[in-house]
Amino acid sequence: MPPMVLTFAASDPTGGAGVQADLLTIAALDCHPLSVITGLTVQDTRGVARVMAVESEWVRSQAQHVLADIEAAAFKTGVLGSAANVRAVTEIAASHARVPLVVDPVLASGRGDALAADGTLEAMRKYLLPRTMVLTPNSVEARRLAGESSLAACARRLVDDGCQYVLITGTHEATDEVVNTLYDGTGVVREDRWQRLAGEYHGSGCTLASAIAARLAHGASVADAVREAQDFTWHALAAGFRAGHGQLLPQRFHGR
Repeated sequence: MPPMVLTFAASDPTGGAGVQADLLTIAALDCHPLSVITGLTVQDTRGVARVMAVESEWVRSQAQHVLADIEAAAFKTGVLGSAANVRAVTEIAASHARVPLVVDPVLASGRGDALAADGTLEAMRKYLLPRTMVLTPNSVEARRLAGESSLAACARRLVDDGCQYVLITGTHEATDEVVNTLYDGTGVVREDRWQRLAGEYHGSGCTLASAIAARLAHGASVADAVREAQDFTWHALAAGFRAGHGQLLPQRFHGR
């Protein structure tokens, strides 16, 4: 039986990001995906037009029912939609404290469309981060979450807020290579450098966080899971394809 990975995320009709991206990634890495829908979106590969959060009781009930029947080996979160949903997911994580939790703090779309209001952000800081094993912000999200300019200072602040590990990705930084750095309470755990690919991609962050959760579900250490997930994501982006008129979509089943 494959390991079970439960994702909490909003639906993306393009299949490039959101819960669909999570399901594809988790399946590609030989896990079985479970899902809790936290919101509905109107979007295409160019951007997000509308977001509607699912009521928190529906989020809570979806998770409680599936977890009463099926044991999850890892949790992953994406867009949660509201502060109430953040609290609902935190309650679920707290009641399954041994299950590693990977949090992708999706604050905006690739185009910059807002996906988390200030109240949701504060709820994440207060409730969800203290339950998080691996937080995966890009540099823009890290600065907004931590309120610091230095990425190292952001990581220290987020670890102080309760995250065990923080992986800050460098896709938004003006560097020749993409530099991704994993931190814990002692400082830098590992730093990985990747060739910067041409083009823009829809769902790269979802893919990375889901891949980390899948590798953790298979029993990898955090450092190994992070390295292996980056490798998977880079190759998925390198094999990306243009389905619409906007960003490229990652090919999660590359090499198959």
